[in-house]
Amino acid sequence: MTAITVRPGRLRHVAEEIERSTGLRVQIIGGTPVMSPPPRGKQAGTTKRLSRQLDAGLPDSLGAYEVSSIAMPDNAEDYATPDLVVLPRDWEDDDEWLADPRDVELAVEVISTSERISLIAAKTSWYAIAGVPALLAVDPRKGEWTLHTHPRDGEYQGVLHGKYGEPVPLPSPLPSELNTHDLPLYAPRG
Repeated sequence: MTAITVRPGRLRHVAEEIERSTGLRVQIIGGTPVMSPPPRGKQAGTTKRLSRQLDAGLPDSLGAYEVSSIAMPDNAEDYATPDLVVLPRDWEDDDEWLADPRDVELAVEVISTSERISLIAAKTSWYAIAGVPALLAVDPRKGEWTLHTHPRDGEYQGVLHGKYGEPVPLPSPLPSELNTHDLPLYAPRG
């Protein structure tokens, strides 16, 4: 493994270059580049099913968007790219590629087959620090979900756990709940 030294202010440029040359999705979480391959079928399918549900129940002013990035306030280098994000519908006409976290109603992370607990914790903390009001982590490895709400002082104050088959209760102005009974599970690793 080769260490890469990046001058301050150039981290986002390096991340964009990695994405362009490798096809990997790159996020910068807490100043650290995080690379992941494009979603597999079941991960993409989970995202699509949740997106359809959200779009069907959202007010006309909001939309669910796949793979749109969120900026960290006051840090031009940090950004996260959730699998799904609920934003004002005028996002569709925006030339920016980084959404303001104050515009986000919900971020959804679908955990990949190999995602480490430490990275999940770092992402959760990132969203809380950014002030994203609600984060839904869906885990097809175990058939579980966790809803994080009410960020304050870099932590989510509300944390609700559930299993597939149990509805996810969502805060207003989101639909009252998301159905999880038809979300796919990853095949057992062996």
